[in-house]
Amino acid sequence: MTGMFDTLINAFRQPELKKKILYTLLILGLYELGGLVPVPGINAAAFTSLVQNWGQIGAMLDIISGGGLYHCTIFAMGVTPYINASIIIQLLTVVIPYLENLAKEGESGRKKMAKINRVTAIVLAFLQACLFCYSARSTMITTIPRWLSAILIIVSFTAGTCFVVWLGERINDKGIGNGVSLIIFAGIVTRLPMMVQNVFDKAAEVSAMVPSLPLGVIVGILVFFALAFVAIGIIVFCVYVQNAERRIHVQYSKKTVGRKLYGGQSSYIPIKINQSGVMPVIFAMSILSLPNMIVTMFLSHSTNVVVNWFRNFNTSPWYYVFYFLFVLGFTFFYSAIQFNPIEISNSIQKNGGFIPGIRPGKPTTDYIAKTANRLCWADGLFLSAICLVPTLLSLFAGLENMWFAGTSVLILTGVANDLVTQIEGQLATRNLKGFLD
Repeated sequence: MTGMFDTLINAFRQPELKKKILYTLLILGLYELGGLVPVPGINAAAFTSLVQNWGQIGAMLDIISGGGLYHCTIFAMGVTPYINASIIIQLLTVVIPYLENLAKEGESGRKKMAKINRVTAIVLAFLQACLFCYSARSTMITTIPRWLSAILIIVSFTAGTCFVVWLGERINDKGIGNGVSLIIFAGIVTRLPMMVQNVFDKAAEVSAMVPSLPLGVIVGILVFFALAFVAIGIIVFCVYVQNAERRIHVQYSKKTVGRKLYGGQSSYIPIKINQSGVMPVIFAMSILSLPNMIVTMFLSHSTNVVVNWFRNFNTSPWYYVFYFLFVLGFTFFYSAIQFNPIEISNSIQKNGGFIPGIRPGKPTTDYIAKTANRLCWADGLFLSAICLVPTLLSLFAGLENMWFAGTSVLILTGVANDLVTQIEGQLATRNLKGFLD
């Protein structure tokens, strides 16, 4: 923690880096201000009540939007369409050769991929805005024609998402850190006071149950600090695992070039334990909450047995069983897409390296793949524990809106780690001395 504050202090001593940080803070400030602009043509209170019935997926979308969904602002959808577009394009890159070639073309390919992501995000934002408008048709105001209200709602939601994505790209171009991640980070940070208030209210509720006033105050304080201790423990555990890595030792052979001998040094391949990030959790949560959301939107008045089962699925024990299995499965799936042991093995062999005790070629590929698969088990169990422990704790303690604590902590610690790493990298670049010095 001390090292992080030292890094930030050193960053403000560098004029260029200071300018980038202040620019990033300015963009995030604009995002927070834009989140206060309401959507025209809709009853905000009725819309909030409707969205709260969507269950966990509605609460997750509200967190990512920084509270914009519950308050029915123009940033209600946040960067969700952009995230979905990025995931879709990333998955299609594996099966479509054109996208795979673009990903390997360097800077020009990266710009084309960013443009494809942007267009796909706009299309998804429009479709999601239409879905929101249809599901919230009962909350439209009656002072203007319904078709005009629908146009205002769809245009406002879509334009808000486009503007948020534009703000994220400005951070990428002139600020520091990943723009979209920092916007999600800012949205979650704005919700932290509400979480602290929930914990404080629960401690006060427990304190009021004790007849004796002095004893009740002591019990309330102990409950508050116990919950705070659990929260801090989760944060520390997340940071530790996210920074942990498995290092595969690599030895490079010596070779003679002219009259000089090169090589012979040893290195390692770092494989992060949490290489899939928070994506498996988002995938699992979205899929499991989708049936409940569909039932709430389109079958709210149905009394069918199957519909009722899906309506109450999020509160049944089976939900947590499927949640665990889905997180574990998506961890392996996402790792298989992101991690390519064949490419790493070929790169080692091309540079004259080898893993001690492992023959080059297929044995090296198999060894790297086997190591990565073992880490996937640890990653899946870690993600499941981080997300299920706060959920179960909230059930036993009677705390509301605590189910997302694990997901929020994963995002917060991941983005903060990435930001500090980028600042340290830029500090190291600016502090290097040339050979003329």
